[in-house]
Amino acid sequence: MKKNVAVSAILFGVVAAGGLLYFTHAHAFRAAVAAAPPPPVPVVAGVVAQHDVPIYQNGVGTVIAYNTDVVRAQIQGQLISINFTEGQTVHAGDLLAQIDPRPYQAQIDQFEGNLERDQAQLTNARANLTRYTQLGDKGWATPQLIETQKAQVGQLEAAIKTDQALIEAAKVQLSYTRLTSPIDGVVGIRQIDVGNIISPTTTNGLVVVTQLDPISLIFTLPEGVLPQIQQQQQASKTPLPVLAYDQSNSLQLGEGKLALVNNEILQTTGSIQLKANFPNKSRALWPGELVNARLLVTTRHNGLTVPANVVQQGPNGAYAYVIQPDDTVAMRPLKVAQITDGEALIESGLKAGEQVVVDGQYRLQPGTHVTILHGEAAEEAATQQAQQAVIP
Repeated sequence: MKKNVAVSAILFGVVAAGGLLYFTHAHAFRAAVAAAPPPPVPVVAGVVAQHDVPIYQNGVGTVIAYNTDVVRAQIQGQLISINFTEGQTVHAGDLLAQIDPRPYQAQIDQFEGNLERDQAQLTNARANLTRYTQLGDKGWATPQLIETQKAQVGQLEAAIKTDQALIEAAKVQLSYTRLTSPIDGVVGIRQIDVGNIISPTTTNGLVVVTQLDPISLIFTLPEGVLPQIQQQQQASKTPLPVLAYDQSNSLQLGEGKLALVNNEILQTTGSIQLKANFPNKSRALWPGELVNARLLVTTRHNGLTVPANVVQQGPNGAYAYVIQPDDTVAMRPLKVAQITDGEALIESGLKAGEQVVVDGQYRLQPGTHVTILHGEAAEEAATQQAQQAVIP
């Protein structure tokens, strides 16, 4: 009995000692784990740059043709030929279609015949006037006869002028049988076919010719930017540059010059209309196209810029993570002047040469240690960040 009690006491002591040892080492392990700092967060970094930055005012506009002409007939007749292909580039004066010229040529022939007849009569009347005048000088012809002959000569001279005028008018009518392009441009869809009768009252005319080079853009901006535009116009004494971009703002379609600030503000929208002209040899701009317009109003000298991804939005506005000398990050509030083409112009909050976090902000908080990725690792991180950004 005493022997069993002694054995039990020894076993209990061994178990108790083992448990104490386990809890002691487990506590030490947890303390060691708690004391180990978290690993640094990998980020892609950029540097705050300083250079001249163009300041744009952004608006939305519609491309319009510099000139648009509906080719209409000025006379009535049968269309005997079409001399263009739809979509063809044409030049001013190019023949587009031909109206049957025979009725108008016949009219010219008639008037020319009348002219020759009246010219012959005038020649005879002048000869008679010469004879009567000679006879009158000898007293063999009365003054009344001479005056009558003079009147006949004047009448025939006037008839000849009328004939010549009728011939010129008929030639003008004949020229109208040639339907030509009034401008350089591109023809659209043909509105009438060969063999049909065309006239000035034909609703859609023959075809529409649209001039594409140069081309114009009408866009709107808030009325509040008008004083800034006027000041820049007075200071530069030259037309302000205007850039045209596609609807995604990723592709530049052309660069032109501001031609007009409209003479009134649209009261319904509180905006102003502006017109710019663009050279368009590549035809990147097309009439009716909706585009984004950027009007260059000034240039910020020695402006501070960072990649647009640096700028984050929080409850208190824009901010960025700045990498400090000890490889920790600090949250810095920002004032952003504009973001254009993936570049943010910083009004305040950063200094030239500071390192900022471009990608990897989602794992950061003030004081987090970071490690900067370079080369392919940085490119891969930036790609993953871009992919995560598009996930809803």
